[in-house]
Amino acid sequence: MTPPSDPPLSKDGLEAYWMPFTANRQYKDNPRVLVAAEGMYYTRDDGERILDGTSGLWCVNAGHGRTAIAEAIAAQAKQLDYSPAFQMGHPLAFKLTAQLADMLPGDLDHVFLTNSGSESVETALKIALAFHRRRGEESRLVLVGRERGYYGANFGGISVGGIAANKEDFGPSLKEGDLLPHTHHPDHNAFSKGAPGWGSHLADVLEKIVEKHGGKTVAAVIVEPVAGSAGVLVPPKGYLQRLRDICDRHEILLIFDEVITGFGRLGSAFACEKFDVMPDMVTLAKGLTNGAAPMGAVVVRSYIYDAFLRTDTPGTTIEFAHGYTYSGHPLACAAALAAQDIYRDEDLFARASEIAPYWEEAVHSLKGLPHVTDIRNMGLAAGIDLEPIPDKPAARAFEIYLRAFEEGLLIRTTGDIISLSPPLIIERHEIDRMMELLTTLLKQAA
Repeated sequence: MTPPSDPPLSKDGLEAYWMPFTANRQYKDNPRVLVAAEGMYYTRDDGERILDGTSGLWCVNAGHGRTAIAEAIAAQAKQLDYSPAFQMGHPLAFKLTAQLADMLPGDLDHVFLTNSGSESVETALKIALAFHRRRGEESRLVLVGRERGYYGANFGGISVGGIAANKEDFGPSLKEGDLLPHTHHPDHNAFSKGAPGWGSHLADVLEKIVEKHGGKTVAAVIVEPVAGSAGVLVPPKGYLQRLRDICDRHEILLIFDEVITGFGRLGSAFACEKFDVMPDMVTLAKGLTNGAAPMGAVVVRSYIYDAFLRTDTPGTTIEFAHGYTYSGHPLACAAALAAQDIYRDEDLFARASEIAPYWEEAVHSLKGLPHVTDIRNMGLAAGIDLEPIPDKPAARAFEIYLRAFEEGLLIRTTGDIISLSPPLIIERHEIDRMMELLTTLLKQAA
């Protein structure tokens, strides 16, 4: 693919854009600009190709530049560019939600469409609170997340989130909340391949949270089956089932945030299938459209949906006063349906599962290199912990991030953790290239 011939952006041309989750001063002094993408590669504004080690931002699972998705979006834009989502519908929204309901296991069969993972989490939390009110349990107001958990950037998500830096500028948000402990303890589970054997008992802290807040006060627990943004924190064996059992005991809703793990990241369509644990709700986004259009979804079990429709109010009453202008946007639906066709026709979830053992061995080959203190993986995702530079937290990983981009590789860092999550179409030689480059950079790192 030939990149556009536009001249490089001047510093003045960069200034108006207040960039999200970005060190704006550093970036605008040394911008990293992408102008095209195809397959496993981005193209920089200088024409150099960049191997995508992160699926964009955990979302381009089928690789870049998919013609079928682009053509579906273009065709839909010509036919129906926008349709109101309130008291109105269009065919693709019904087709997509029916397809998602068929894909999810069990009675996860009703779908509320959003525009992002953050909105999906916000929606799921509101559904949880409203569900308990429908059941006459207005006292259930406590929402439980997890340390080092990331559930988006909206107020509900940061209230149950466990990344302090995402909260500190905003003061108290939702009052009724609590956090489970995270499960990453290198003293017990360092260099685990797949699910570590130690740590399932950490789920039992939920019992103490219930006792702390008292009786029927906890509305929902939300966890990422594999915590992605915090650095690929893999759950211990039996941990998610233990959470499920405790939630059942106390009639607490269990929400799996599958914004990252959904659509093949772990080698199955969804993490709830991978771990054989049935949540009450699943939040989705990212891979839903292969990153080609903003879209998210919340999939709920039938008894939750039915609770909203069992009402003595007139049939014209809105059952759930929530939604977005762009819920189920026709172009996003077209992108999502085309993406699902690609996943199915190319059997990409099975492909991810087949190449995962090679990925695992390749990633763990970095063990013993300078500064590496832990490696963990599941499916086509991996986290690599680095020893911090004294008094300079996150500096070592960020320097490797910058050097990797210069050398033609896109990685992601959180603190002093390197996260990798390539598109599911990655080939063995591209895995080899990625690890060769990381080996060189780790050896050169200060």
